[in-house]
Amino acid sequence: MNQAERRIFLIQELLREEPRFGRIAVPDDRQGQKDLLRSLMNVRPPRPIGSEFAAVQDAYLQEAIAEKGVTELSDLTPVEPGFYLWRGDITTLRCGAIVNAANSGMTGCYQPCHNCIDNCIHTYAGIQLRSACAELMEAQGYEEPTGQAKITPAYNLPCRYVLHTVGPIVGGGTATAEQETQLASCYRACLALAAEHNVKSVAFCCISTGVFGFPRRRAAEIAVETVRACRAEHNHSIEVIFNVFSETDEQIYRAILG
Repeated sequence: MNQAERRIFLIQELLREEPRFGRIAVPDDRQGQKDLLRSLMNVRPPRPIGSEFAAVQDAYLQEAIAEKGVTELSDLTPVEPGFYLWRGDITTLRCGAIVNAANSGMTGCYQPCHNCIDNCIHTYAGIQLRSACAELMEAQGYEEPTGQAKITPAYNLPCRYVLHTVGPIVGGGTATAEQETQLASCYRACLALAAEHNVKSVAFCCISTGVFGFPRRRAAEIAVETVRACRAEHNHSIEVIFNVFSETDEQIYRAILG
C-alpha cells in the first residue's frame, strides 16, 4: 500500500467500527482525508485493534512523521552543558522521552484535530497510546493528580518513551504558590521516572502554559530552576531539551538560561 491507500483503509475501518459514523463520506481530497482520519482517531475510545489495522496504521504514521522530518538530538547545539533549547514539532524529535502535558483523565484529547500537544502526541503515536494510558488509569483507579507523572512507550513516535504529566490549571492571570509548587513537581516527577527507566534525554514541552493558563515567563523560570536543581541534587546526567512553541517563548528561555 502507498500512503493514500493506507489512509483510505484506515478511514474505512474506523467508520465501520462505529455505526454512528456510517453516513460520513470519505473526502476526495488528500487534506480532507487526513483531517477525517485524525478526527476518527481522536474520538475513538480505548479498545483493542486488529493486527492488520495496527500494521497499516503504524506504516502510515511512521511515513507521515518521516515526511515532516525527524530531528536528531545530535543535530541540536546545547545552550549550556546538558541543556538544549529547540523550537520545533516535538512529535518529530528523536530522543529518550518527550513530555506530554496531559489532562487528569490521562487518555488524550478527544476533540477532533485540536492543536494541543496532547492531541498531537496521541495522533502520531497511534491509537495504541490511548489504550496504554487507559490501562494505567484503570489499574490506578482514580484520575491522575496534578504534579505526578506516568510513562508509556512512544509507539510510532521517533522517541522511545512518552512521559505524561498533569500541570496546574491557572484560572486568573497569576499562579498561586501552590500552583507553582505543583508545576515544579511535574518536572521533578518526569525526571525521576526518566532516571528510573534509564532514559538519557528528555524533551519538555511548556507544561500548563497553553489552555491551562500558567503565565509563560514564570513557568519557564520554574522549569529551568527545577531541572537545574534536580540535576544537581541527584547527579543526573540526563540531557534536557526545552521545546518551545513560539519566538516569544524562545526569547524567554534564552534570557533565563543566560
